[in-house]
Amino acid sequence: MPTTIAHRRLPMTGRDPHEAHRTATPLELLYDLTFVVAFGAAGNEAAHYFAEGHWRTGLIGFVFAMFAVIWAWIQNTWFASAYDTDDWIYRLLTMVQMVGVLVLALGLPPMFESIDRGSHVDNSVMVLGYVIMRVSLIVLWLRVAYHDQARRRCAMAYAVALTVAQVGWICLLVADTSVTVMLLFAAVLAVIEPAGPIIAERRYGTTPWHAEHIAERYGLLTIITLGEVILGTVAAINAVLHAEGWTLDTALVGLAGVALAFGMWWMYFVIPSAELLQQFRERSFDWGYGHIPLFASIAATGAGLHVAALFLERQAHISEFAVVLTTAVPTSIYVLCLYGVYSLLTREIDPFHLWLIAGTAVVIVTAIGMAAADAPLAACLLVLAAAPRSRWSATSWSATATAPTCWSGVLAARPRSEVQPAASSLSRARVRAREADASSPTPNGAAHKSVAPASKSSVICAATLDSSPTIAASAGPATPPSCRRRR
Repeated sequence: MPTTIAHRRLPMTGRDPHEAHRTATPLELLYDLTFVVAFGAAGNEAAHYFAEGHWRTGLIGFVFAMFAVIWAWIQNTWFASAYDTDDWIYRLLTMVQMVGVLVLALGLPPMFESIDRGSHVDNSVMVLGYVIMRVSLIVLWLRVAYHDQARRRCAMAYAVALTVAQVGWICLLVADTSVTVMLLFAAVLAVIEPAGPIIAERRYGTTPWHAEHIAERYGLLTIITLGEVILGTVAAINAVLHAEGWTLDTALVGLAGVALAFGMWWMYFVIPSAELLQQFRERSFDWGYGHIPLFASIAATGAGLHVAALFLERQAHISEFAVVLTTAVPTSIYVLCLYGVYSLLTREIDPFHLWLIAGTAVVIVTAIGMAAADAPLAACLLVLAAAPRSRWSATSWSATATAPTCWSGVLAARPRSEVQPAASSLSRARVRAREADASSPTPNGAAHKSVAPASKSSVICAATLDSSPTIAASAGPATPPSCRRRR
């Protein structure tokens, strides 16, 4: 988008899906800050109820909150990728959505408390905030239906599905129901909400979303949710400091929390999501929706570390074994979700991934077993932090003379001297392919940027190798090998 000061009203006719150098806008970054509050509020409430041993309350409340927060973010992100005009109307409606996020966050404590009491669910403030966000998005889709005649039916399908779902949420807001009835009703609405985009895109045509922009936006929310892990780490360190001062346990808890967040970050960004999304645009729903439990599991890991802090402050009424489970379970879910999202996008299950999952399971079970044997909590968390590291070490292993298969499963083990030439040649091949594609214009007259179908393995190999500085630094001259061809 060209930089402007006036931000005059612009027609929403769709962005170029192959626009060069498309990045997140300052407005999108500001919008994301409100979700920091929502993630923090949900994690804090869940942690306190878990620490009290009220597992049902913490789990139901956290899942309900995570779906509302993450789903609202996902729909706005995909809309912005396709139709962000950055005019004054779009900016004001985005601000309305930000207000809705904050209202939703304010409604989380009474919602958790009412679930704990068990008589009825006080979700009025939370649902009000959610509806505020969605009504703003409905207005935006109606603007698209008015301006983008080629995709009018698709935009109207989005608007109708959103409207139907919001009517249902308003009915849930007005009704004074039990927890069971609320869950059943919410489950139906949770099916209607994701079904709307699938029907709209597959029946009435696709919207012009940008693969690199979407991948960047999802990466940014991943970092935001990892911030909850860092906050949980700080809370745990602070608890140890108040109880014991600066001791070895203080250092171990801090190292464990930071290493856990760092390993989860490394795992996520080793995957070339932008290239894969561009290659398999028809599988974007699998990738996009698969991030709902992935984002929730990261936030839950931060909540688990907060539970550990309450335990160290002697404010928790659960065992050390249960405390470790509050971090180990969401970490396990994160690992499975990440492998699952990758496999759904590429339609592949690499045998090497299964070995990595098995190795991760061994690490997590070891940490849980140590907790069952009354080992110090700091030691259990430190072992648990090695779980993500057992996978990203596959892309930066420099202790031996051979490089194992990359995390993405596209490189067979081979001498390290062969790796750098392969990375260089594949990177050059990818650049040449993109330059060649740039000569063919799109219907909008813009340069077309895509990845040739035959070069799928090359794209993944080059992206994965480029992300591993230790492999690149230690490689020597040799004849470039060819990447293993994927099915």
